[in-house]
Amino acid sequence: MQSTRIAIVYHSGYGHTGRQAEAVKCGVEKVNGAEALLLTVEEAQSRWDDLAAAEAIIFGTPTYMASASAPFKEFQEATSRAVFAKGFAWKDKIAAGFTNSGSRSGDKLATLIQIALFAAQHGMHWVNLGLPPGWLYSAAGTVDDLNRLGGFVGAMAHSPSDAGPDIAPSEADLRTARHLGQRVAEVAGQLARGRQGQPAAVIG
Repeated sequence: MQSTRIAIVYHSGYGHTGRQAEAVKCGVEKVNGAEALLLTVEEAQSRWDDLAAAEAIIFGTPTYMASASAPFKEFQEATSRAVFAKGFAWKDKIAAGFTNSGSRSGDKLATLIQIALFAAQHGMHWVNLGLPPGWLYSAAGTVDDLNRLGGFVGAMAHSPSDAGPDIAPSEADLRTARHLGQRVAEVAGQLARGRQGQPAAVIG
């Protein structure tokens, strides 16, 4: 059976979100038949054909001032001409997102919502994190919990501004990113197998 291709397109200003992206890639590769393509936003803008061939695209960016980074926004705007204007070319692909910031909250949710809206404008199907919140959700929670930051829309990570990418994000946040990659690969594989079967009946 043909492999399911999952692209991961990200920007990383200081290396922390890059580590998160690598973790997402590892999660994708845990799924039998899934193939990961890791691209920076700069590389992605010369690889439109590769993105068109992917079943899913997972988007990642640091959160700067409650928003996606400028290079990530530049990539978003480039898709207007390279993808959207050329026949709504990403329609029905799977999409998901991840982000990282220097504080525990950092308004990361605002960034994930921006990415989800971006995916919706391309007609993509958004896959959420699919995990209950960890850590502070119960008295028994710890900083080592999966989804310790309690996100639902996508994978969140915290990298203190004075910690290098060799230290942060934490292993718990990287495990959460791996979970996202695996979840997207599983959903994309299900969709790909469904497309090989009979089309859904349309009534009326």
